[in-house]
Amino acid sequence: MNTKQIDYCIELSRTLNFSRAAENLFVSQPTFSYQIRLLEEEVGFQIFYRNGKGAELTPAGSQFVTYLAGMREELKRAIEQGQNFSARFTDNISISLMVRQTLYFLPEAMRLFQESDPEVQITPMFQYEGGMESFLRGDADVLFALKDQTRHLSGVTVHDLFDSHIYLIAEREDPLAAKNLVTESDLYGRTLMVGGGSPPALRSVQQRLIASGRISYFNSADHDTTLTNVAAGRGVCLAPGFLNDHSGQFAWIPFDCEESFRCQLLTHKTDGRESLNRFLSILKKLYSDAVAFPL
Repeated sequence: MNTKQIDYCIELSRTLNFSRAAENLFVSQPTFSYQIRLLEEEVGFQIFYRNGKGAELTPAGSQFVTYLAGMREELKRAIEQGQNFSARFTDNISISLMVRQTLYFLPEAMRLFQESDPEVQITPMFQYEGGMESFLRGDADVLFALKDQTRHLSGVTVHDLFDSHIYLIAEREDPLAAKNLVTESDLYGRTLMVGGGSPPALRSVQQRLIASGRISYFNSADHDTTLTNVAAGRGVCLAPGFLNDHSGQFAWIPFDCEESFRCQLLTHKTDGRESLNRFLSILKKLYSDAVAFPL
């Protein structure tokens, strides 16, 4: 199976017409049909039913094309990344993050690092789930993690970065947005968004509030869904400060509790690159200098 056959198969699944698919890909219909037949012979099952010039996905073909489209997109990104890398860089440092805002100072660190090491590329990898497993497999050079996640790990070096506190997220027009500090009693009678992969310290606070019996709660699948619900006026939520993108869309008010998060970076002990150490030093300094920055 080659990339041309993959593209032909995906295009035919979209148009369900051999003539139109061949025209869209600038090849003759006989050539197009021949490549589809070769692909079916290789995989060992019929992908399309034929009806004149028309086509219809078989049940097996429908499932196959779904996986094929995802694979083609991954391949496209890999090729583009390789093209970018080969054109400018001699080395790469990949860093796995849950979401973009996890490391607020990462773009600034990348800019400063480029001044000292223009030949080394920094590649962010956004993995809301599975980041730890990916890092331990060696798919990433650096991993953003919380202290609770890093206990009992071997073969890694832990770099403390900053401590992050818990904040209440509310609409800017919400009366709570005017407060300098939100307490438990301020939330009585309100609806609290919970769930969505909350880390243990945050779950502990959420459960304590719910146990009061004076706060309603609503399960939300993930952080983005939670923010959408907050924007829709369906409730408020608690979140680690490191998820704040500082865009000003929401009010982030400190919440009165003892729980906090020790944010760390993990690297592989076998990775002794000086460029990696320089990049980490830049990132650490940005956070150590941001004494008054809300985290």
